[in-house]
Amino acid sequence: MSEATCPVNWETWEPGMRATLMFIRVGDEVLLIEKQRGIGAGKVNGPGGKIDPGETPLECAIRETQEELCVTATGVRKMGELFFAMSDMPDIHCHVYMADGYEGTPTATPEAIPLWTKVSELPFERMWDDDRYWLGEMLDGETFCGKFVFDEETILWREVNFGVTW
Repeated sequence: MSEATCPVNWETWEPGMRATLMFIRVGDEVLLIEKQRGIGAGKVNGPGGKIDPGETPLECAIRETQEELCVTATGVRKMGELFFAMSDMPDIHCHVYMADGYEGTPTATPEAIPLWTKVSELPFERMWDDDRYWLGEMLDGETFCGKFVFDEETILWREVNFGVTW
């Protein structure tokens, strides 16, 4: 699909929103959420959200995980960045992190319900379509950069590169 002409000029593209995602992997499982409200409500994803003014992406990822699941991620490292050109919502630049542990007890909140999932059984049918192009590799330790053009929930164009240095 990346061979097709991209409808977005990524050199001049500006996101309408800057955000984060956090994936806590412990052994062969990853802690996901069933999103209860906001962008992606009803979908399965990692905890995350909008970066507040003056906040770093890492600070945001940790805060959002605390707010959505009542846990503090530990052993956190940046794994990638995602760029989304969207037709029906603001464009998004998302920093993606993975943690190898956490403190606290994963707890349901008004924003999210915790969902432990085997890495080999990711529920892609309940996730954003782009996840199938990077999430499994990321959970296996690959760094990446992904660019996606969406028309509502359909991917029109994509490009994912692995082995990116952050």
